[in-house]
Amino acid sequence: MNYQNFAVSVEDGVARVTLNRPQAYNAIDLQSARELCDIANRLTGDPRVRAILITGAGDKAFCAGGDVGSFARDPESVGLLLRELTGYYHLAISRLAWGSAPVLAAVNGVAAGAGLSLVAACDLVIAADTATFTSAYTRIGLTPDGSSTYFLPRIIGIRRATELYMSSRVLSAAEALDWGLVNRMVPAAELAGAAAGWARELATGPTRAFAGVKRLVAVATTETLESQMERETREIVDAAQTADGREGVRSFVEKRKPGFTGH
Repeated sequence: MNYQNFAVSVEDGVARVTLNRPQAYNAIDLQSARELCDIANRLTGDPRVRAILITGAGDKAFCAGGDVGSFARDPESVGLLLRELTGYYHLAISRLAWGSAPVLAAVNGVAAGAGLSLVAACDLVIAADTATFTSAYTRIGLTPDGSSTYFLPRIIGIRRATELYMSSRVLSAAEALDWGLVNRMVPAAELAGAAAGWARELATGPTRAFAGVKRLVAVATTETLESQMERETREIVDAAQTADGREGVRSFVEKRKPGFTGH
């Protein structure tokens, strides 16, 4: 897969997706949104992919958000541009969120605007201790996009999400960890290795059980207790009948490490 603004590779079950516009702080322009949509469609339909790792090129930015310069080129048609850009970007987010493979973000620098949205949409997040996080939308008189108003309130709570949007404050990696936006924080020099190791660990796990976890968590805040428990019953019944489910139970009884295949 060859792209102008992304580098993509698949190895040993891990799809590595790198936003590759370091000269523009990996900002999302229309071409980037189109490419990410294609990448998400392909990876979520590829049976080889058992984990997806997303990061940014360089050491300054994960993704600085939308390419604001492109918004300013033709103010009269900016509405059309944003409709098309968010159309592709939102479809990409949806594919990744509902796809079976766990999605891990490795945040190597600033995550702002649409970059923050992408972080929030990922299932798991590891960040360099030098990373920063900010909404930034209202700083330029705009409102959030990229799914963050769906994910952020669920992750960090409504009050904190509202504060992030209205104040455009910048969170350090340590603050993001404290708020629950980030799962793990490591020294910047260790990020690449730590992220790759975590992605490999996910890729050798019970892929279909992970997919069930994603489905359950995605609707947990909107279902009733009884409907969520019914979903849990259906998922665990399905998981128990997979090859990995049988292997997991068998290995537990036999007191050995399971060998999951993703089936």
